[in-house]
Amino acid sequence: MRTTLRSEPRPLVHWEHRVYSGELSELARVRADLARDLTGFDPDTVAAVQLAVSELFANCAKYTDPERLYGEVIRGLALPDASTLRVFLSDSGGGGGVPRIPTGRTDDEWEWAEDQRGLLLVENLSTAWGYFRTVPWADLGTHVWATFDLGPTGAPAGLRPYVFTNH
Repeated sequence: MRTTLRSEPRPLVHWEHRVYSGELSELARVRADLARDLTGFDPDTVAAVQLAVSELFANCAKYTDPERLYGEVIRGLALPDASTLRVFLSDSGGGGGVPRIPTGRTDDEWEWAEDQRGLLLVENLSTAWGYFRTVPWADLGTHVWATFDLGPTGAPAGLRPYVFTNH
């Protein structure tokens, strides 16, 4: 049997990854970095991305074990095409669980689901979102992504293929 590897086209623009501790106290810095990295984009799009990423980062912080050697959250940002912005966060795992929007529930599950409402927000703000386990056979982290339509204005002119971030 012959296997053919399929690859996605290289993004038009790729921002250098940012690394944060797996602490919720980093959320203000995450939002500020997004605003700085998305300078020149439509302010409504930036606000939507910040809100969605805030929810995703909070989930990552919840499920990242800060006692692990690498209790970190990595944020990535890219333009796969001229009208789509893609953001992802990867946690280092250790906290168990995967992101999901709860559906039919028992009373106990409804109580637990209060913590899961943020994913409904992400679903409504983005054009798509999803996740995968970084290593499917072990709890070594989860990679969560969301895409956003940039609308008719698209990305600002003059972006370079690789954007270095000021750490």
